[in-house]
Amino acid sequence: MVITSREKAIIELIIKTSGKHSVFSIATFLNVSVRTIQRDLKTIEKILREFELHLIRNTNEGLSIEGKNEGIFRLIQQLTDIQPIDQTPNERKLLLLLALFQETSSYKIQILANELGVSIATLTAYLEELTEWLRNYNVQLTRKRGVGVEVNGTEIDKRKALASFFLLYFNEELIESLFLLEKAKLAQDKVLHYFQPEYMLEADRAVHAVVNKGSTKLADSDYIGLIVHICIAMQRTKKGFLLETVGEDSELTGEYDLIKELCKELEQTCAVTFTQSDIEYLAVILKGSKLQAADFIPYDSVVLGRMIKNVIQFVSLQLHIDFSKDFSLYQGLLAHMEPALFRMKQQLELFNPLTEEIKRKYPVLFMAVKNSVEKEFKDMGHFPDDEIAFIVLHFGSALVMREEELSIKALVVCPTGIGTSKMLASRIKKEIIEIDSVDIKSIKDLQQQDSLHEYDVIISTVRLPFISLDYILVTPLLNDGDIVAIREFLKRNIESLTKNKQYRKPKKNEETVKIKSTIQEVLQELKDVHRSIESVIKNLRVYRMPHFLHTQMIEEMVRDAERDGLLSHTSDVIQKLKDRERQGGLGIPNTGMGLFHCRHEKVRELIFQVAHLEQPCLIKGMDGKGMYMKTLLLMLAPEELSVREQEIVSLISVSLIESDEAAIIFSSSNEEIIRSRLEAIFLEYLHTNLIKE
Repeated sequence: MVITSREKAIIELIIKTSGKHSVFSIATFLNVSVRTIQRDLKTIEKILREFELHLIRNTNEGLSIEGKNEGIFRLIQQLTDIQPIDQTPNERKLLLLLALFQETSSYKIQILANELGVSIATLTAYLEELTEWLRNYNVQLTRKRGVGVEVNGTEIDKRKALASFFLLYFNEELIESLFLLEKAKLAQDKVLHYFQPEYMLEADRAVHAVVNKGSTKLADSDYIGLIVHICIAMQRTKKGFLLETVGEDSELTGEYDLIKELCKELEQTCAVTFTQSDIEYLAVILKGSKLQAADFIPYDSVVLGRMIKNVIQFVSLQLHIDFSKDFSLYQGLLAHMEPALFRMKQQLELFNPLTEEIKRKYPVLFMAVKNSVEKEFKDMGHFPDDEIAFIVLHFGSALVMREEELSIKALVVCPTGIGTSKMLASRIKKEIIEIDSVDIKSIKDLQQQDSLHEYDVIISTVRLPFISLDYILVTPLLNDGDIVAIREFLKRNIESLTKNKQYRKPKKNEETVKIKSTIQEVLQELKDVHRSIESVIKNLRVYRMPHFLHTQMIEEMVRDAERDGLLSHTSDVIQKLKDRERQGGLGIPNTGMGLFHCRHEKVRELIFQVAHLEQPCLIKGMDGKGMYMKTLLLMLAPEELSVREQEIVSLISVSLIESDEAAIIFSSSNEEIIRSRLEAIFLEYLHTNLIKE
């Protein structure tokens, strides 16, 4: 029996005080979180099964162990004789990784084995696993006879690998440690054998104060991820492991400023020093985090917005469900995809603890989303399952569903229908969770019946020349290639699999109904929508000024807006627009349009205006390439916007290239047609979101 000290203590407590201890009371007694005890109880249940015993969780009477007295006696005897281990294999691998990353020279195998308290054979197995793991981060772990173990890789790759190991295997422990640190209940010199508690606590406070403020919030997984990266940067820089030059990136201006402020605060509270490369690297990590609130959309995400619309449309086609009118789904995906694509571009690992559960709960939706995303974002290549799982959650939320009722029925065909066919059917259900039920038939049965159309997929161990339907030929033992072939078939045929099938509608008591707490909130939303739409329609103007450069045109438009009482401090607003243009491209590729925009405290109302340029001018596009602009679109908004006001702003930017017709209308410089288009867009929004017919 392999058991930790805490698991042993929990079992002993339950045996001695049967029915008197709850999960909460045990957690309080052992000074750990309830979540930790619940996790340990899962392991304990497996141990008890070896003795034919069962853990009973009774709400009123607490925890107890039930079974034959003989089993309980054998368990107590084993517990008395056994020496608990307090380090799991993953902890030992972590200690090994930490040891290797702290040395600049090689490490002798025997010394490593002694330090970890394991045999050379066990150490060798750990080294092999870590070699594979580190290869994903371009870090090479080599063993040389007579020399020992060497680690070769850049400092940036080592930091990525170390952070990913912590986040993948110790995510819950990190969250728990932060909680206990805040409550001053963590009495450890180091958190997870590495992190300085005071560094973690100060990093947590700094991230909360500097990054998680205003309308932007980090998702939980990204919050803990940023803290891990900051602490690794602090400790490794202090030890003399310095980062190579990362290089400035114009896309990181906002993130860079936040990280610089955060590092300045930590330098004062923790007496540490961050290098310029540390700040640039942490800015990349922050950029790859889901920083935006779902209801905030940058106006220049026009191209990305079009791609997300395509993803939504393709998922809708595959599942025979129309998601295209769900504006909150669009918002959530846009807020998620920008940092997700940046993460993939920078090869930043993302850990999603719910991936396997999501794949099990929504297997068909998972396949549909993966198909759609990889089709639309071809340039990004393969999307990791962890990223897909997060996107699936957005669609799952839009469906307001609990479980898929899209059972996929498979038929297994074997020569006789007995023997290996049972084993094959069992393996199919185990390996391919998308398949809900499996029937078995012999070739003879197949020839005598005409019911093949009731099956979604036919899998055979022999050739079936006498049937006209598609089938998959596999080996009786179902090897990895067979599993891939079946999954590919399901992915290719999602549309036919979901035809005439539906997602289960929630029961009345399961339905999620959004109830406003007060009538004042409803009225305020109506006011916000009314004011925003009225401002856009009222302030719409189309300019035609020959011989004006685009910079002159912008200045003239802003001055006119000030004369109309729509804003003040013209020079400040113009400067903000210029700063935004320097940060990144504003041209919408393949349209001849450029969207110049900013939010400023001196802007009083929403402003959307169009200017026609007699001479096309060269500007930087949103794809980073140069392009000629013929139509200048100006969008200005107050610094503070309500959720509904942000939706209206987003609606306009999304609609610019919603279709070829839309692009033609907005680039036409015809005020009447543009006004009619905006009115139609707003009317559809009102019917979809506010007017229930």
